[in-house]
Amino acid sequence: MLIGVVGPCTAGKSTLITRLKEAGYACRHIAQEHSYVPDMWLRLTNPDILVYLHVSYAVSLRRKRMNWTEKEYEVQLERLRHARQHAHILIDTDPLTPEQVFERVVEYLD
Repeated sequence: MLIGVVGPCTAGKSTLITRLKEAGYACRHIAQEHSYVPDMWLRLTNPDILVYLHVSYAVSLRRKRMNWTEKEYEVQLERLRHARQHAHILIDTDPLTPEQVFERVVEYLD
């Protein structure tokens, strides 16, 4: 089973993928937020399970020193729209720790 992970910058994709791989899951980061092709996630990876991690603009600025505007953030959300609509699980990471995000994904997979 291949798990694909998408979301805007600073949503926690890399952290989640690292944890999932350590737990023995096959997963892949899909950089959909940087692609103009709406279904790139599907064309390149076609995962069995698609995980969408969401982060608000305000929280993204606190998580990492990003020099980006709210408009640039909104562009990423638009690029992710198709993936979000087709995600098997959507997690708002704003109020969660990385451990809680990992636990929610594993709970879904089980």
